[in-house]
Amino acid sequence: MTATTAQYPIGTPGVPWGDAERAQWLSRQVRHRSYHDDVVRTLERLSERFGVAEYGQLHYPPDHYRLFAVRNRDWRDRLPIVLVTGGVHGYETSGVHGALQFVDRRAADYAGRVNLLVAPCVSPWAYERIHRWNANAIDPNRSFRENSAAEESAALIRLIAPLRDRILMHIDLHETTDTDETEFRPALAARDGKPFEPGLIPDGFYLVDDSANPQPAFQRAIIEAVRKVTHIAPADANGQILQANVVAPGVIQYPVQQLGLCAGITGARYTTTTEVYPDSPRATPEQCNEAQVVAVCAAIDFVLANANN
Repeated sequence: MTATTAQYPIGTPGVPWGDAERAQWLSRQVRHRSYHDDVVRTLERLSERFGVAEYGQLHYPPDHYRLFAVRNRDWRDRLPIVLVTGGVHGYETSGVHGALQFVDRRAADYAGRVNLLVAPCVSPWAYERIHRWNANAIDPNRSFRENSAAEESAALIRLIAPLRDRILMHIDLHETTDTDETEFRPALAARDGKPFEPGLIPDGFYLVDDSANPQPAFQRAIIEAVRKVTHIAPADANGQILQANVVAPGVIQYPVQQLGLCAGITGARYTTTTEVYPDSPRATPEQCNEAQVVAVCAAIDFVLANANN
């Protein structure tokens, strides 16, 4: 789909936002769902089988959030670590629920084979408000850098810091939605004082590989597994998805560390970012969640089969 070109209702065209505009934007944000009910309660149930620990806290007065990560209980130092992250963008629902569903239904399959570390909801404030940014109008998925301005990103960096050299694979679970074009990209352009250029939303699942460390066989294995669950996004007329060249069916590449993306925080050999399209008439919420679970399993299966290659 293409987006409207109407002016964003906050700010002056061509002028970056200041404190007043950010405060106006924040005043418009509404809580639509509960992090505690949807995520924390699920983690409490999972804690009967897995290790669940707090790794940070977020303070957005009057709101306060505790951040949690899940580990397998039979953690063994000799095993490689697999990192799964979801909800870096809080509005991308299947990233959160796909990560939780993976832990609940499939994580036990990998007991004694890898150490699993899962951060299912990196941005709970944004999850509740179905938003891309945090309360300071900062995109956490452009903020995975040293001295990050996004506490969501900084907390996750601190979590993985002691383990970084042992992480073999990192899969970051995302969605691309129609609201990217109708709300979030127009808001980004307004915030930064830049013109908004409408684009196309790809219909289907795709992956973002790291252009600085491409792993085509790894990406291909995930695509082929997910293809059995939901459709793969085709390239547009220019052979691209979101203005990035399609290097293989359903695969594009970004310089993930350079852009401050979550997939770049570990320096792992195998990394990918999943993208499902929940607004497609050809996909249900259940399919989107399942696509995320299948992607995680396919990624782990591949690295276990090829870790010594």
